Amino acid sequence: MSAVPVASVVSAPRAVVPAPAGPGTAPILGCPGEAEAHQVRSFTRSLNRSRQSLTRADRPRTFVLGGREWDLLDEVFAPVYSPSTGVGLDFLGLNDPRPADTDSREAAVTTAFAPDVSGRRGSFLEIGCGTGVIAVTAALAAHGPVVACDISPQAVENTVRNAERHGVQDRLRAVCGDLFGGLDDGERFDTVFWSSNYVLGPTDYVYESVHERAYVDTGYQAHRRYLEEAPRRTTASGAALLHFSSRGDVALLHRIAAENGRELRTLAASLVQEGEYGNDLVEHLLFQILPAPRSRRA
Repeated sequence: MSAVPVASVVSAPRAVVPAPAGPGTAPILGCPGEAEAHQVRSFTRSLNRSRQSLTRADRPRTFVLGGREWDLLDEVFAPVYSPSTGVGLDFLGLNDPRPADTDSREAAVTTAFAPDVSGRRGSFLEIGCGTGVIAVTAALAAHGPVVACDISPQAVENTVRNAERHGVQDRLRAVCGDLFGGLDDGERFDTVFWSSNYVLGPTDYVYESVHERAYVDTGYQAHRRYLEEAPRRTTASGAALLHFSSRGDVALLHRIAAENGRELRTLAASLVQEGEYGNDLVEHLLFQILPAPRSRRA
């Protein structure tokens, strides 16, 4: 994975920049030109990245991320070619969990998932689990129970293997389904998290493989469903989270949220120079999905 952080905190592997405490849109960390922005958001380019990542001669069977080794099966999204999984770990405080009593602004996101007096961090649902890195790491960090869901049967198998590799198969369940389709109706979680397929594709595009769904969302149909349903899958004090990026259409995402009676609160942002398939400056964003104020729904 080739990703260079653009950071004020140079000691961090990726800089997670806390956002203002109140609701609002993401901070502007970089201002690419119109041509550059179009290139970064190109859905055809993302589809090519999807296809290349499956056939590369250097595609590994195992890889290291977050200080641990992981299995990588065929037809599964490869975190070695994208920084998104590592950024997701950072956003959730799973690379370097901080104590709950810290006053650091950098801990603004991670303290939301700090352990209670029993040492537990609450139940955790990951949508689009892929290799299972985030879900397994959450289980290792005392989240539980943990459920990992993916539309790809190969990804579900990959997650099971990595849960077994790291000894958390007793507290992690992997299910196959489209978004929340693999869950029981009554299941609720303290944290619901999706590192999404944030590149916008044409509504009429027909996927050529399940793997392409990890890169592109046609007409933001999956995002619309997630924004509507994710908050209904949380416990009373839980958080519905979405990892997005400037490869997607942030303005459109906010409009879709508003149409569904939701508001996106920016919890954190990280600016990353992604160099695996080009040299793109990409802003990664962590949103919390909240009910929109009644005045905005009228």
